[in-house]
Amino acid sequence: MTLTPAQALAEGRRVLAEVFGYTAFRGQQADIIAHVAAGGDALVLMPTGGGKSLCYQIPAIVRQRAGMGVTLVVSPLIALMHDQVGALREAGVEAAYLNSSLAPEAAEAVEQQLMRGELTLLYAAPERIVTPRFLARLQSLHKFGRLALLAIDEAHCISQWGHDFRPEYRELARLAECCPGVPRIALTATADALTRADIAAHLRLDGARTFVASFDRPNIRYTIVEKDHALRQLLRFVAAEHTLADGRHEAGIVYCASRRKVEEVAARLQAAGLRALPYHAGLDTSTRQRHQDRFVREDGLVMVATIAFGMGIDKPDVRFVAHLDLPKNIEGYYQETGRAGRDGEPANAWMAYGLQDVVQQRRLIDDSGADDAFKHMLRAKLEALLALAESTGCRRQQLLAYFGEDSAPCGNCDNCLQPPQTWDATEAARKLLSCIYRLQQSGAAFGAGHVIDVLRGQVSDKVRAHGHERLSTWGIGRELDEATWRRVLRQLVVRGAVEVAGELHTLHLTAAARPILRGEQALRLRVIAEGRSVRPQRPARALLSEARLPLRQREVLAALKRWRADIARAHDLPAYVIFHDATLVALAQRLPARDGDLVGIPGLGEKKRAAYGAEVLRIIAQALDAAGAQPYEPLAASA
Repeated sequence: MTLTPAQALAEGRRVLAEVFGYTAFRGQQADIIAHVAAGGDALVLMPTGGGKSLCYQIPAIVRQRAGMGVTLVVSPLIALMHDQVGALREAGVEAAYLNSSLAPEAAEAVEQQLMRGELTLLYAAPERIVTPRFLARLQSLHKFGRLALLAIDEAHCISQWGHDFRPEYRELARLAECCPGVPRIALTATADALTRADIAAHLRLDGARTFVASFDRPNIRYTIVEKDHALRQLLRFVAAEHTLADGRHEAGIVYCASRRKVEEVAARLQAAGLRALPYHAGLDTSTRQRHQDRFVREDGLVMVATIAFGMGIDKPDVRFVAHLDLPKNIEGYYQETGRAGRDGEPANAWMAYGLQDVVQQRRLIDDSGADDAFKHMLRAKLEALLALAESTGCRRQQLLAYFGEDSAPCGNCDNCLQPPQTWDATEAARKLLSCIYRLQQSGAAFGAGHVIDVLRGQVSDKVRAHGHERLSTWGIGRELDEATWRRVLRQLVVRGAVEVAGELHTLHLTAAARPILRGEQALRLRVIAEGRSVRPQRPARALLSEARLPLRQREVLAALKRWRADIARAHDLPAYVIFHDATLVALAQRLPARDGDLVGIPGLGEKKRAAYGAEVLRIIAQALDAAGAQPYEPLAASA
């Protein structure tokens, strides 16, 4: 049986309402679902929290109902497979996963379900899919017309230009060979034009339609601060914006560049009273899994991690993502910050950034074994991120421009809320470059500390030993303090006018210094205001959607959350897999009293109404009775 796009869309709308409990698609979901369910190939770019999963889950259900068989979903993440399969089963969809967490007997049982046609979706890791044995099973399904769709999630992993390249993803090109004619959809939250082209080429999706949703996450506030005791800055930020009235903290992720730093920061946060856990590749598998499970299932935990953590984490109520070290590129920064605020409520992306970050990232590129072309690409991507960090304009506007999207100033990033003052640092830059030049003429290269001592006329043992108090640049920069000179130096390093080299971090001029020395290129820097902070973006007591509820409805919501937590523990699933907060808020708003009142509650499909409807009504009635209130006529389902 084949479906036209119109038929596919009509069936997709039916599935959306019956299975998932929603009445309308968001953004480009309708166009993507109609195209894929009708048999078209697609490359989909949609931000985290934008509803990517429905773009293949609904076509999978539509095509299975039309007798076309199972959908195979390629996913690199065990935790994501577990939670998504759990969510589908809760919604009444037959789904399973194959990964290394299964015992051999359990894996074989799943494969037998697959071959008997008992599954609608099967999630599997890429390294399992490309084995000859599994490919043979796919070919058998395809031969008998029982393979409906191939979905490749986290598709940026296939590209060497992407921020999370995984070699095993390259082998997925074999799917086009073994299963010709089966529609394929590749999905990712982050990919620039170069990465998109690489994905399409390696997956042989040349004729696929490309759907690019807006990259804007308007609920996320972007803030980048200059490093000045970064851990203390982080603690002040969490205390100001992510501490509840009763002293508990909201959930967040803190990214660090090294395993050692992860451990140190987690210990410091714990000492400061935060419930913090470390996560990095140096921990044993069971510890990593235990920490990840706690993070997604418990409230108010802060995960301190390397970038080994986060892909596929669907926890909707992460209220902040903080970076204590500079990411490698904008794609990585966007992907990592996008893990905040998946529920659409206000969230923060906060980063502390300094000169050493620039030096470290440049060194990693220079010391890599990549060829010159690849290094050039890495440097260009780093430059784009550095420009974002140093910008005095709207952060969101510059971030979206990187992905080719135009926007007006957002009014909600640090630079929009408190526009920074700037000063003309051109003359200061010329002085610093001249000082580096004179020091090089003296026969050696020196680091930032020594250069700044010479500029400021500060006598030290090293100055005396080299006789640098006799240089023409001695003391010509006394008007600026050390911190300001370091900011000037950082900007010159960012612009490529100064290179930091070797283990001693010595400074060297490049060809890009010439136009600045000649006065042909201006340099403006932000004025760092003492105690500068962005005002908190929301009350600390509750999320906006909850804060709008009257008291008795907030009590109903609290009762529903307690009940949901019990169900989640019994099912060994995160609470949001049972019901999203938005569903519970809608229940608390409408206060349904009868079965019919549950129809139209977002996220409450037919299976969930049958499984939980009576309990939900009982919990609401009990909560209202305890509050001394009676249910009133609920709002209409369309309200």
